[in-house]
Amino acid sequence: MSNINTMEVTAGPLLAQIEFPSDLKKFGKEDLTQISNELRQFIIDVVSVNGGHFGASLGVVELTVALHYVYNTPYDQLIWDVGHQAYGHKILTGRRKTFHTNRKYHGLSGFPKRSESEYDAFGVGHSSTSISAALGMAIASSIKGETDRKHIAVIGDGAMTAGLPFEALQHAGSCKEDILIILNDNNMSIDPNVGSLKEYLTDITTSKTYNKVRDDVWNMLGKMPFGKMHQKMASKVEAGIKGVVSKTSNLFEGLGLRYFGQVDGHNVVKLVEILKDLQKIKGPKVLHINTVKGKGYDLAEKDQTLWHAPGIFDKVTGKINKVVYDSPQPPKYQDVFGKTIIELATTNPKVMGVTPAMPSGCSLKYMMAEMPDRAFDVGICEQHAVTLSAGLATQGMKVFCNIYSSFMQRAYDQVIHDVAIQKLPVIFCLDRAGLVGDDGPTHHGAYDIPYMRCIPNMIIAAPMNEKELRDMMYTAQLDSNELPFVIRYPRGEGVMPHWQTPLEPMAIGKGMCCSEGTDVAILSMGHPGNFVTNALQVLQQEGISVAHYNMRFVKPLDENLLHQIGKKFKRVITIEDGTIVGGFGSACLEFFAANHYHPQVAMLGIPDRIVEHGKPSELHAECGYDTTAIIRTVETMMAKTNPLEVATL
Repeated sequence: MSNINTMEVTAGPLLAQIEFPSDLKKFGKEDLTQISNELRQFIIDVVSVNGGHFGASLGVVELTVALHYVYNTPYDQLIWDVGHQAYGHKILTGRRKTFHTNRKYHGLSGFPKRSESEYDAFGVGHSSTSISAALGMAIASSIKGETDRKHIAVIGDGAMTAGLPFEALQHAGSCKEDILIILNDNNMSIDPNVGSLKEYLTDITTSKTYNKVRDDVWNMLGKMPFGKMHQKMASKVEAGIKGVVSKTSNLFEGLGLRYFGQVDGHNVVKLVEILKDLQKIKGPKVLHINTVKGKGYDLAEKDQTLWHAPGIFDKVTGKINKVVYDSPQPPKYQDVFGKTIIELATTNPKVMGVTPAMPSGCSLKYMMAEMPDRAFDVGICEQHAVTLSAGLATQGMKVFCNIYSSFMQRAYDQVIHDVAIQKLPVIFCLDRAGLVGDDGPTHHGAYDIPYMRCIPNMIIAAPMNEKELRDMMYTAQLDSNELPFVIRYPRGEGVMPHWQTPLEPMAIGKGMCCSEGTDVAILSMGHPGNFVTNALQVLQQEGISVAHYNMRFVKPLDENLLHQIGKKFKRVITIEDGTIVGGFGSACLEFFAANHYHPQVAMLGIPDRIVEHGKPSELHAECGYDTTAIIRTVETMMAKTNPLEVATL
């Protein structure tokens, strides 16, 4: 059953008349400012009540209105990068009346999604894909003879720090397809942007002399009959101006793309005029606009990281709703990581931290504040993060490379080529492993166990609680560990309010028996072991004797423990917060088969399908590995004797 909140927010008088972009086009340019204001207020009203990403969408309200006003969407294809900023786009493209279901179970996705609307030209969630996708669409349109079809990629300066956009830019500049790349420059991704690209964009943005002279030249040439001669003349004049007044040459034009900027991204009427002019200019182009993340909501403008996705809040006072507890509560796993790495670094001068643009999300921010020379945010550059860590490791550093599980997929070759083959003891802390919740399939950390355990020289572990996370981190940075070490843990809270336990070494590849039993053995990996603990309380009352084994390591497996289980039990259940295809359960089955044990085995975990968004508890129930599902599986297994029947549980 869906638990979608049915409360709708009333739209302003002009916005209420807009269901699709065709309705927007009925208004005059003089109405667009009010429409933008009403759209911004609508987003504030809905997100304050329902939660979700906030600042990014507020920053592109005027751009969103201008794009749908000028272009013939969905025939003209509009591709948003990342998708955090697409709320206004959704509201203007037939989803205003259902927008209150955004990010809720069975509701609208928080990101553009092709199966949700024809206006969502490309599904996104991870950054830096828009230019490549738009270029592919533009090339296909040329092949099909769709010479009137336009392709627009909107990419933030944070997403531009990745390598993929530059690969796309050099291709776009060489193939000359008619594509418009809008660089939305707000100097933010989730945390403030870092690196030399930020400084470069600031330089070309603030070169007022260049921009003013350039505009004057184009205005002058615009009064002449425009032909190829004047076009060539303009390009030469522009290049000359740039060489005289700009501190750096223009990267984009060096790659073969026309560059236009700077432009005020909050002047909707001016944006409309510019976009109409750019429609007439063929070939690959970059429009550089400046916006403010959180525009129109004062608190979001002042603290853009906090208001990236603040949750539910009072839109008048700005007070973010937080539950107040009477007793200490378990911390988030990410905060346990963030505090523990400082403890380790205090006593071990070799410990360092690396994250690709997620210092707040993974809590490396604490170490960056206390030890700025030993912790690095490298921008949205997962591949670089891994190989940088490998380089540090060659010199004896103990590097904790913290990357969200789903983002780790982007650096897979580097894990194999630069780390595993060379047996470098990089410590990969995979935050957000398992089903992450409202962000949905692009962010679920479903696949890291299979894609890591097939690589030689890897250690793969998952803590059941905060103490185990601390002890795994401690063990991984010891000199005795000479292999790459993966520690995966979920988003959200753990189970130990008093979690700051003494750091102790953990035997690599050793599990533990949490409770003895005779009827069924449950083998858990990571946090879902707590679901097993809860289920056992019910099953014991039913008179079913269940043994629980917290295996801790997927690789190497505790073979001694598995031999004991294989000899003793006819019924085995495995549970993991990851895909069951090639995961922990598969590893156990491989062991049982290789050693001629034949227990009835039921594997619980993420099924072989794309799991949509919802609260983690809703998704655990849907996928069949929450406490209730464990109880049901044990009861069913006890009632069946045919192994084939058990295998279909």
